[in-house]
Amino acid sequence: MKIALSHPWVKTVAEAKVIQEQLKTQVITQDCLGTVNYVAGVDVGFKNNFKITQAAVAVLSFPQLELVEHEIAQIPTTFPYVPGYLSFREIPAIVQAVTKLQINPDLILCDGQGLAHPRRFGLACHLGILLDLPTIGVAKSLLIGKHEPVSTEKGSWTALVDREETIGTVLRSRTNVKPIYISIGHKISLETAVNYVMKCVTKYRLPETTRWADKLASDK
Repeated sequence: MKIALSHPWVKTVAEAKVIQEQLKTQVITQDCLGTVNYVAGVDVGFKNNFKITQAAVAVLSFPQLELVEHEIAQIPTTFPYVPGYLSFREIPAIVQAVTKLQINPDLILCDGQGLAHPRRFGLACHLGILLDLPTIGVAKSLLIGKHEPVSTEKGSWTALVDREETIGTVLRSRTNVKPIYISIGHKISLETAVNYVMKCVTKYRLPETTRWADKLASDK
């Protein structure tokens, strides 16, 4: 798989902020995806006291959700842990894993934020722009924004709002479990993103794409 766009992998927050501000204008928040036959999940783990970044990509058939391909990449960690800039710490390894794929995914679910980000350019947006693919942010915790209470029933959701702007949804993927936080990454609308996330959920809180990628990235 080829990368559509590249830029220098900077090592300071100031440089990273400039790139975020430049690229966020390219994010597409409408549906630009065709038939989805393959969905992928990406996730990152760390080794050797965080000196090595290990990224995994898992490609699943859709709607069957059967694992059909996976790849792993390891590279030295070059960017510090700074909330709001995780893509600069994690995506270099993710990109290396993705470029090994023989099957091109039609949609990627990222373990992280998309537009639900202080500068509206989380990891899912960043990866979507680099790959020129539809991406969704599927986060396990809240980074920014406020929301009303969510019903305890599976499939219930409420808007996630920041500065009077809807930046995502808070989704109950299973009845009586903690919600997950869904936001647009690239080339997909929020409503469609929520629908695909729910179609990738089976009996667990997280979608199968995320569960597979987490397992592979963490050597579980």
